[in-house]
Amino acid sequence: MGCSGCSSARGCGTSAKGCKSKTGSCNKLNVFDWLNDIELPHGQKIFDCVEIRFKNSRKEYYRNTESLTLNIGDVVAVESSPGHDIGTISLTGELVKKQMRKHKLAFDSEEVKKVYRQAKKTDIDKWLEAQTLEVDTMYKARTLAIEQGLEMKISDVEYQGDKSKAIFYYTAEGRVDFRELIKRLAGEFKIRIEMKQIGVRQEASRLGGIGSCGRELCCSTWLTDFRSVSTSAARYQQLSLNPEKLAGQCGKLKCCLNYELDTYVDALKGFPDTNIKLKTKKGNAFYKKMDIFKNMMWYSYQDEPLKFIELKLNRVNEIIEMNKKDEKPNDLMDFVEFKEVVKEPEYGNVVGQDSLTRFDKPKHKKGNNNRKKHHKHRNKNRNKNQQKKNG
Repeated sequence: MGCSGCSSARGCGTSAKGCKSKTGSCNKLNVFDWLNDIELPHGQKIFDCVEIRFKNSRKEYYRNTESLTLNIGDVVAVESSPGHDIGTISLTGELVKKQMRKHKLAFDSEEVKKVYRQAKKTDIDKWLEAQTLEVDTMYKARTLAIEQGLEMKISDVEYQGDKSKAIFYYTAEGRVDFRELIKRLAGEFKIRIEMKQIGVRQEASRLGGIGSCGRELCCSTWLTDFRSVSTSAARYQQLSLNPEKLAGQCGKLKCCLNYELDTYVDALKGFPDTNIKLKTKKGNAFYKKMDIFKNMMWYSYQDEPLKFIELKLNRVNEIIEMNKKDEKPNDLMDFVEFKEVVKEPEYGNVVGQDSLTRFDKPKHKKGNNNRKKHHKHRNKNRNKNQQKKNG
């Protein structure tokens, strides 16, 4: 069984397999408490609300009414409806106040429930037992949904810590009437059922995975703000509009297309409109492609569409200004800046460093070579002496 906070076995103090870390360093969307080492002013009490993390990226805020000594990584029992739930503390102190303001949650709101106690051994055992039921419950719920012909996909199930309630997360394109499904699920598992619809991006965030870049998905590690991504972001970055390459695991356009978009937009402000044709005495040339960060553009004559002429940005702007004055250059090749080819010096092979097979040949011992030469020389002398006797 993996870690309840990060769906892995690396550890956050909640898993039965190797979770030993109490710092929260392995958790999804972990927040670094940069106010931890700063002392409060004299007479000011510690903020009585804490942030508690549940399965995957779900976080909620609870009030410490009993003035318990709570630290990051502690497993606590909190108020729920009905019964109680089990979670892990992910943030304490003044930074919780800033997080609640960020989420527009009032400090005295009735939505802020209470922290009951630090979890006992019986609470944790029951919580871990509930986690083992989640996968089988999800598969059974999918089977029941297919039998009823509901167009929905149940992607995850989260049991409450006391096993009295379960949240079913699902995705659907339209409205789904799942009242009959809830009755069958309640009769099958003898628990209270809650259905919660999420988007495909939130589904990928909960399930996690590895992206085409070889790293973990941004939405499952640190990204919390799911902004809309349009195909214009790919056009600005000169990317091919291939849905298979631009779509992420959620089926939508990748969120990373927005990361460098502002940089490309700023760089493109100095480039002319690509629909403008360069007029010369040889003919009109039309735009083919560009390299934004090298400030290079490529044009081709209408009569020679396969021949690309490389021009620098300042040269292109110069030709456009000439065309505005009804002036035409003779040829675009007059504006091409040729690069000087620097010939690299040739180095001699001093120690045979370019021979890749020089270590493949077996080494011969010097003693054997000398012995062979000695026998050869002795046989040669014997042959000469024998010829003399015969003569």
